[in-house]
Amino acid sequence: MAMRQGALRGPSDYSQEPTRHPSLRINAKEPFNAEATRQDLVASYITPVDLFLKRNHGPIPILHDIDSYYVTVAGLIERPAKLYLNDIKKLPKYNVTATLQCAGNRRTEMSKSRKVRGVGWDVCALGNATWGGAKLSDVLQLIGVPYHTEVTPSGGKHVEFTSVDQCPEEKGGPYKASIPLGHATNPAADVLVAYEMNGEVLKRDHGYPLRVVVPGVIGARSVKWLDRIDIIEEECQGFFMQKDYKMFPPSVDWDNIVWSTRKPQMDYPVQFQSAICSLEDTNAIIPGEVTVTGYALSGGGRGIERVDISTDGGKTWFGAVRYQKEGAPYVAGDISSDKWAWVLFKTVIDVKGDTEVIVKAVDSSANVQPESVETIWNLRGILNTCWHRVRLLTIHNLRSLL
Repeated sequence: MAMRQGALRGPSDYSQEPTRHPSLRINAKEPFNAEATRQDLVASYITPVDLFLKRNHGPIPILHDIDSYYVTVAGLIERPAKLYLNDIKKLPKYNVTATLQCAGNRRTEMSKSRKVRGVGWDVCALGNATWGGAKLSDVLQLIGVPYHTEVTPSGGKHVEFTSVDQCPEEKGGPYKASIPLGHATNPAADVLVAYEMNGEVLKRDHGYPLRVVVPGVIGARSVKWLDRIDIIEEECQGFFMQKDYKMFPPSVDWDNIVWSTRKPQMDYPVQFQSAICSLEDTNAIIPGEVTVTGYALSGGGRGIERVDISTDGGKTWFGAVRYQKEGAPYVAGDISSDKWAWVLFKTVIDVKGDTEVIVKAVDSSANVQPESVETIWNLRGILNTCWHRVRLLTIHNLRSLL
């Protein structure tokens, strides 16, 4: 089933997938879903494209002809348009450094508490990139929707993005999602129609030739392989808005769920997250100094005020050093900081015996992470934001292992 004049289409099988980096941890092969190893993920502030989270719902689309590719902009507006790639590139270009995180990050850990449904993810279902492209607010202004518009004259209140991939959940139709029009038309929200990632043309896995990047909210709204932008009255009715990525209480399970009782998950103070990446869940170590590194991030552009580490079960805490760019001090909320991006942290602990290391973060709105996974358990295993814990088991004599 080819979409629109065949310029960009979503294949129905997996015979033309791009090549991937051999070090990725593959969580599902078809569709391809993979994350970097922990050590690889925090080796640099900007995540290399090859190691960036791969999150897909179907075969990777193929572009056959760049010159005939366009995005349809339509819906409840007065001037529908076809915008070709060059039309987008003529608009002012912005570079925005933003972390995209899958709402299912740390799902595997939540599943240990009580079984959940979904692709299993460790702590690396995210990545931080510098995205290049036009602001969506400028694209919409081009077709007659001014900045800071909450409702169009004909009643449009949401902006829906439609892809060309073929998703089983959409009965073979494309992935789609929406954001409120007020968010889309706010230049300060930095929503991009992007054609570059880390200074290079987007790779197929990451949405070539055009994708949406919505900083500060769950990755599921940053639609790849863009086909349509529609101004609509109600939020998108697609599967991934209405029957997925919603936060239910621990009492709801598959036998009593009513999807319509919960709104789609957008902003993520609830996706507020930190994790230790220099260590696995359980580690054999020699007593002495151990370096602990990892990441922390909040939603909605909030900064990271503190990253707290405990080695005594949470009785006492001390702060880790926070940083973004090498050699530049990180100050939460400062103009020099990347507000949409993660913050890396580092500390050294002195380990004498078996130890559990715990990390939790505090953001600039004083949000704190919940202590236990049980209180936030939900049947889809999303938004696992509890304290992250790793265990260190000391080896007093290495020869005993030989």
